Amino acid sequence: MALFAVAASAATMTDRFSDALQALNQPVWDACIHHRFIDEMRAGSLDDAVLRRYLVQDYQFINQFVALLGAAIASADSFAPRVRLAQFAAMITSDENTYFQRSFDELQVPVQERETPPLTLPTVQFQALMGQAARSQKYANCLAVLCVAEGLYLDGFDQPGQTLPPRFVHAEWISLHANDFFRDFVGWLRAELDRMGESIDPDARAEAADYFSRAVALEQAFFDHVYQPPSAD
Repeated sequence: MALFAVAASAATMTDRFSDALQALNQPVWDACIHHRFIDEMRAGSLDDAVLRRYLVQDYQFINQFVALLGAAIASADSFAPRVRLAQFAAMITSDENTYFQRSFDELQVPVQERETPPLTLPTVQFQALMGQAARSQKYANCLAVLCVAEGLYLDGFDQPGQTLPPRFVHAEWISLHANDFFRDFVGWLRAELDRMGESIDPDARAEAADYFSRAVALEQAFFDHVYQPPSAD
């Protein structure tokens, strides 16, 4: 964590904290937003078997993700961010959850596979990271993971002038991560992380930086593994 301590501490002197953390992880960040998965989703060419595998595993994050949002709400330092996070939690448990259920129907995913599938290693690791951030009860740690989980999808899917693919399983996933509400929320998350970076001590900044880095690495691993057969997990 020493590298993060130096870099995260120096970043608050000259740059936005969120920008500095992304810069520390830029090669992996870029590998995520230009990943084959995102390119094929945007093109509408993603194989149904890969999409099914992705959605089944990604759906297992919702419970831990909402818990992470709850921890961020609980550990936030004022009422206004709690309201903003609660509004986002409402979207996750409504619009996004509806997309999953409709997509599962389209892809003929049985109920047991939707609700209790065998978890792959990247899924287990990402669940553990979200749980660890939530249990830390530190707002900056929660924000660091949220900035990765949402910021990567914004940067990957929000492309100017793009034409949505014809099938809703592709188009609606893109639209959920490329709209004014989502852009504004991710911008707000980054501003909140910047604000916290200015108010916490170097050790706390280093801790948040470590969560950010681990989250970026796990996102790449998650995208990679959906192209592997189940026996490869």
